[in-house]
Amino acid sequence: MEGEKKTETRPHQLSPSAWNRYETCPRMYWLSRQRLPRKAGMAASLGTAVHASIEDLLNMSLDGRVDDEAGWLPLAAEGFLKDRWEEEKGVFMETPRRPDWKENKWNEAKKQQKGGIILLLDHINARELPHERITVALWKHLQSLAIAVEGELVTSDARLMGRLDLLFAELDESGAMKGWLVADLKTGNAPTKVLKTEVNRQLRMYRDILLANNPDAPPVRTEGWYTKTVSKWAAEGESVLEAAYAAWEATQPTTMPMEAQPGPETCGGFCDWKAWCPHWWTWRQSSGTLHQSDFSDAVVLLHRFDETSGAAVLELCEPLDESGRAIPTGHQITAQFDGRGKEALQDLTASGHQGAIFLGSVMTSRRNWRVGPWCDVLPWTPLPDGIPYERIS
Repeated sequence: MEGEKKTETRPHQLSPSAWNRYETCPRMYWLSRQRLPRKAGMAASLGTAVHASIEDLLNMSLDGRVDDEAGWLPLAAEGFLKDRWEEEKGVFMETPRRPDWKENKWNEAKKQQKGGIILLLDHINARELPHERITVALWKHLQSLAIAVEGELVTSDARLMGRLDLLFAELDESGAMKGWLVADLKTGNAPTKVLKTEVNRQLRMYRDILLANNPDAPPVRTEGWYTKTVSKWAAEGESVLEAAYAAWEATQPTTMPMEAQPGPETCGGFCDWKAWCPHWWTWRQSSGTLHQSDFSDAVVLLHRFDETSGAAVLELCEPLDESGRAIPTGHQITAQFDGRGKEALQDLTASGHQGAIFLGSVMTSRRNWRVGPWCDVLPWTPLPDGIPYERIS
């Protein structure tokens, strides 16, 4: 139509994390694409700061420094980490849906960064060398082997993508190129025997996109580098591209909510989008597990709230049907809101919200429920089956 502006939309792409989410539960994947309020997490922020600081070390300029200079690495590493820590803290604190920032995690971040540096040095057979003895010349040698540091892998048709942490050249004993190594930094828990299936597939997807884009590439290996345990885990197996393209097709954007897969691993487990999904609630009710754990999710009505003390009286609700419509039960309980939990409820009441409230991960093991800094306090806004939803632009 003449005069109407046409906005370009980003083409549909599938990443390994989105693929994993879709396989866990299509509804979870669909909700994650609706631009709903995202939740910041301390573990993710710590990981981002550690990753970025290690990448900063690999990208740093050493021009003008003498080759035999030592003692510079620990200071440079801590400086980069501190900058990234403060940067992540700023992003974290500006996110309305968040727990408390844990400054006491700083020492863990330093430990994990040190683990990452050891893994880097292992690539040049200097794993055991104390960091204060690393010379400028040795670090320049490591940098010379880095083909790419922090980049985006995208197939030529732009359908599949992934975030590349590190791509290194691998040399033989004579110093000639013998292959490429994709290294993915991970600050989570390391495997005990083998890589998790979804992590193995993620790493192979990186490998396969790289090979598809570089048909003349040398042999490519891929590893998960776990900074917490300073260990490397190889991903092996056949190409995943055919399956990835099938998943890309299945995850095409749609205004209609995708099918839910209720069960212990989905509705009974971790999901960032429960405030918008009725299925965890109906599954909990039908399975007899509603409010039965030490930490539970709940839909409630707020009857009284003392903004000074954080004390509140709540009424439990039950789902009327699969739509997630909340029905009051008449069962009232007392609760204590504190920290971010209290602030979130204050923000919600100040906004004028009058209806049901979703509480996530509430401590329900006591008679007086505790809604602490780690909890979600959100409007209960279920998006029911069969009704199109236009995501917020």
